[in-house]
Amino acid sequence: MSAASNRIALFIDGANLYATAKTLGFDIDYKRLLKEFQSRGTLVRAFYYTAIIEDQEYSSIRPLIDWLDYNGYTVVTKATKEFIDASGRRKVKGNMDIELAVDAMELAEHVDQIVLFSGDGDFRSLVEAVQRRGVRVTVVSTISSQPPMIADELRRQADVFTDLVELQPKLGRDPSERPAPREPRHHAPQFLQRATTMAPRGDDDFDD
Repeated sequence: MSAASNRIALFIDGANLYATAKTLGFDIDYKRLLKEFQSRGTLVRAFYYTAIIEDQEYSSIRPLIDWLDYNGYTVVTKATKEFIDASGRRKVKGNMDIELAVDAMELAEHVDQIVLFSGDGDFRSLVEAVQRRGVRVTVVSTISSQPPMIADELRRQADVFTDLVELQPKLGRDPSERPAPREPRHHAPQFLQRATTMAPRGDDDFDD
């Protein structure tokens, strides 16, 4: 199959990808990510899923969501739910698995390849289901961390597993774009400080 006739859809589990890249010590450049997969075929759709904390005056992930929305991504969000666990601790629940799975099943008949950016083992049955429809599935996560960020059953189910660390040269944000470490942060305008925050620090703390 020629690259041009290879129809691709990306499904990005935002919190999971953020946590994986953070563990590997780099930031994702979402413009480069889009360009990389556009070069591999016809990019039909690029979904980005994330939960948002409601009633928060400022969310550090908002600039990223707005940018993605205007630059070729289909952003799917939903409000997180707060609850008190058995030990009385406040927890935030922000699981996007169902939304991602429904979109993937609906799009399966229109694409040749799905690239899933997540290591969540709950997606194993989804991968198997779209494979039965003749779609090849590439899963992007990492086994370079201790412990690995991908569930073993998901890695085995995928047609192709790509370690995110291998994609770092193609998807990583240029370190020169980061503010110089010696420069005090308060020298930058407040809105610029916020805009450089890729995702909320607690994004990877959501309970599934």
